[in-house]
Amino acid sequence: SDELIIATIRVEATGYEQVFEDPDIDAGDSPSPAGTEKVWVESEWQDVPVFQRDELGSGCEIEGPAIVAENNSTTVIDPGWSGQINNKGHLILERRDDVATESDDIAADARPDPVRLEVFNNLFMHIAEQMGVVLQNTAISVNIRERLDFSCALFDSEGRLVSNAPHMPVHLGSMGESVRTVISARGDDLSPGDSIMLNSPYAGGTHLPDVTIVTPYFADSDKPLFFFASRAHHADIGGITPGSMPAESRHIDDEGVLIEDFPIVLGGEFQMTAVRELLLGATYPTRDADKNIADMQAQLAANQQGIRQLEKAIDRYGLATVQQYLRFVRENAASSVRRLLTSLKDGSFGYELDSGEYIKVTITVDQAIREATVDFTGTSLQSDNNFNAPSAVARAAVLYVFRSLIEEDIPMNEGCLEPLNIVIPDGSLLSPSYPAPVVAGNVETSQCITDALFGALNALAASQGTMNNLSFGNDHFQYYETIAGGAGAGPGFHGADAVQTHMTNSRLTDPEVLEQTFPVILESFSIREGSGGDGEWHGGNGVVRKIRFLEPVEASILSNHRRIAPFGLEGGQPGKTGRNLVEYELNESEELGATVTVKLGKDACLTIETPGGGGFGQRG
Repeated sequence: SDELIIATIRVEATGYEQVFEDPDIDAGDSPSPAGTEKVWVESEWQDVPVFQRDELGSGCEIEGPAIVAENNSTTVIDPGWSGQINNKGHLILERRDDVATESDDIAADARPDPVRLEVFNNLFMHIAEQMGVVLQNTAISVNIRERLDFSCALFDSEGRLVSNAPHMPVHLGSMGESVRTVISARGDDLSPGDSIMLNSPYAGGTHLPDVTIVTPYFADSDKPLFFFASRAHHADIGGITPGSMPAESRHIDDEGVLIEDFPIVLGGEFQMTAVRELLLGATYPTRDADKNIADMQAQLAANQQGIRQLEKAIDRYGLATVQQYLRFVRENAASSVRRLLTSLKDGSFGYELDSGEYIKVTITVDQAIREATVDFTGTSLQSDNNFNAPSAVARAAVLYVFRSLIEEDIPMNEGCLEPLNIVIPDGSLLSPSYPAPVVAGNVETSQCITDALFGALNALAASQGTMNNLSFGNDHFQYYETIAGGAGAGPGFHGADAVQTHMTNSRLTDPEVLEQTFPVILESFSIREGSGGDGEWHGGNGVVRKIRFLEPVEASILSNHRRIAPFGLEGGQPGKTGRNLVEYELNESEELGATVTVKLGKDACLTIETPGGGGFGQRG
């Protein structure tokens, strides 16, 4: 069926309750407060009455603002709300119809209330977090449900990132480009109930397995006022190898199904037939369309959860206030970056990948206007291999680095980029043109960009500089994971051992789930002692991961820092390079390259040793 069926479930718990009535307090009596407390209400400190809960009988009604205190909890009644004790002893809060919770006529240039700004910072982040919870709980693939390789975010009417949950930095900084692509392509054609799907790396995407679904929200307007987007890494989207992470792709079609501006839902109806034809009609089609579709529906559910949570905020605060604090949150992020720039100096850094490409970045800070230019001129031209990184990935790395240097707890949003002028030469490794392959650019080159930026700012030694991507499978199953390594050290702190670094924030599948779901045995997983770079502050250690296969598979590895060591700073030593090894069924072993696809028989064992982070400062 092409119909998308949405069910609403209401759960009500009932049980024995003793009727509560206090003979000493009549329903008509007005309760007396026990005292007052100063509370920040409606942009000022006010003396708010405090009532003792055990002195309130049935029928008592209290107008907000007020505080109701009891032995084990405190209830705050907001302005415009009232609280009433019913005959069962319940305190029922209701909003008064005759009092607006927020004015819809707030002046456009009004300054944000600092407390309310913090409330909305967390409220917008909460919306994205709730989207992520729904996506994780409704997806069926291990990659999304267990490894959490997904991201959810809220965008404004122009497609600018407002807030996100702490998901995948490489997704979050690039999704805005995808949303803006939808706005540009669809314009006035978008309608309530529509959702658009895309994964094109030339339109804000990262690589083909990362499928993005964008859903507009109109409220009572004839144009979208907000956009919700979820991006999830599908375990297989086609391509020349199972898992869609081929080491030897030379054309974007080698990497799977390319999706550009595809209406997955129109007017509330899921386009099942068209979606299936899309997934199975590519040069190298997906290997499990049913699983793709199930995970896409989970992404749609996540976007709908975002809409529900936003509607609650609008219902409580009013549309004008929500939109205004959308702007305030973005402006606050921009101001935070401007303050950061006053402490930064000009710098440049060069970074060579194992495959021979070169990343050059120069950062110039204009202290007079508190802006900076991040210039990637000098970076290698577009490559014949798949380490090309879409420009959206480079922007995501810049956003991540500058946000990570800000001490204040603010959402990572588009405002962080407003004081930054990013220069990326067209046709370079960081701005490839169709049909350049890009599968390693998202996962590997993004890590190198990040380390190069930290190096230019002299802020942090290199991390492991790779995600150590491993995918394997056959016609019956496909699996993908990124493997932890060492973090770089910095001034005043050591690098962490065995962590997912920088642009990835996924986790590894639990061994029990891995072995129950796939025909493998996880023989060992341990810290690679001594792999972190030495220094006053030492780099973090990598890991050793050893997997034995119980049936024939095709495995692909995309990695970096197998030839060139992760750099140290200020006299700190580099971390150790990583290694990829395979032991075949006849006890013959072979060291593999940084990027390779191999066919493995039953009982073959793959060992991946991940790099350590660089050290910072010379040991005294």
